[in-house]
Amino acid sequence: MGVEIVADDGADHDNSCFDDEWRPALDNELIDEGRESYEIREEDEDGEEEDSFSADFYRCGTDWSCLLPAHEEGKKKLKQANLLSMWGLKEPKPQVLSPPPPKRLKTLSVINPRESVSPNFGKSKNNSTVTPPSSNRPRICPFYKRIPGTPFAVDAFRYGSIQGCSAYFLTHFHFDHYGGLTKGWSHGLIYCTRLTARLLTLCLSVNSSYVHPLDLNTEYVIGGVSVTLLEALHCPGAALIHFRLPTGLCYLHTGDFRASKCMQSYALLLKQKVNVLYLDTTYCNPKYNFPSKEDVLDYVVRVTKDFLKRQPKTLVVVGAYSIGKECVYLAISKALGVKIYASASRRRVLHSFGWSDFSSSLCTQAKDTLLHVLPISSLRFETLKDYLKNFVNQYAAVLAFRPTGWTYSESVGKQLDQIRPISKGNVTIYGVPYSEHSSFSELKEFVKFLKPDKIIPTVNVGNPATRDKMQSYFQEWLKG
Repeated sequence: MGVEIVADDGADHDNSCFDDEWRPALDNELIDEGRESYEIREEDEDGEEEDSFSADFYRCGTDWSCLLPAHEEGKKKLKQANLLSMWGLKEPKPQVLSPPPPKRLKTLSVINPRESVSPNFGKSKNNSTVTPPSSNRPRICPFYKRIPGTPFAVDAFRYGSIQGCSAYFLTHFHFDHYGGLTKGWSHGLIYCTRLTARLLTLCLSVNSSYVHPLDLNTEYVIGGVSVTLLEALHCPGAALIHFRLPTGLCYLHTGDFRASKCMQSYALLLKQKVNVLYLDTTYCNPKYNFPSKEDVLDYVVRVTKDFLKRQPKTLVVVGAYSIGKECVYLAISKALGVKIYASASRRRVLHSFGWSDFSSSLCTQAKDTLLHVLPISSLRFETLKDYLKNFVNQYAAVLAFRPTGWTYSESVGKQLDQIRPISKGNVTIYGVPYSEHSSFSELKEFVKFLKPDKIIPTVNVGNPATRDKMQSYFQEWLKG
């Protein structure tokens, strides 16, 4: 498979990101992080059941008439009895989504995925023995993780070697997207941003010969398909991926993103029609109408300053994921003129971003600053009380921030001053709606700007009623 632009950062990475100190916190972190993206995704990703989303999407006859241009409405109905025929492809046959076997790079070595065995393998919920599935039967990659007409898959690393797939794209370094990647990965080249590439080798020890970093806003030709990565405004290294096929069809996969007006100035999106949009629908519900990131950051800084006036001996804690939420504690750091303390493992991750102003704000000793970063799962009263005991002669109280869209309340809306913290003794925790996913209104504005022919939701797709509701929103947005 040819790549016309080849780039390598040549960095010498330290493969010690997740050491013994980091792993327990990371495990809890990913559980909490999953609340924002992973656990609410598809209910049956394998696509093996007749009532799975894949089967339903292909066969249920979803009415896509809403996606016709307004002047064509009433002339015909796009009855989606078959998604492939809808896209102008032939009926499914063996490897129908795969072009002729591409020319493999020397570094590509496809092997059968190793099967993992659960401790409860062969047992049902009531401990009775059941017939195990075929040991050679790999998990099936959902259709919406494949890009039709290409040998590409996006965020699909949990399925071993995917038949007909020779290139794997990773939108960003969050577990629900990179899950399945290990140092033993050998199923094909992984394409991602440079920052994400550094994290793959630093934190997961993925063989660098399989990691192919791409620059943002640069067009690459991979296997005859033009591929461009665009800033996703999610977490560091996150990207939207734009695919333009030789046929002229264009697909945009958002991964996880926070839609913004600035995206309406992306030259590629202005000049090229997006035919199919794979959309992050984490918050595709009218009740989620977040304040802007900037407004939340201003609020957090204001609360921190006011709290410190009342109790100068306060330890300020910001909860964060393995990556993400950096802007929250960086805003406090700049406003107060203080350093940021994080564990050695987190510092290695943060230094890998290559942001010089950020790296200079970090310190190695916890007692040297009042601003600490902890796993978001650690923001519990007992945990924070125990943490405060390490600084008994230095601080008398804890002010903590849990920045996530799941703390959003319709009753508060964008009136951030109405947020009421939870206090217990000398520990105060604020839940602030700082989200790195798009709100409902931001999704609407982004879709109305793009005007895609078709929209495929990638989150909250396991429930038929939810899917139908989302399609009704899409229909309304695309009417104009």
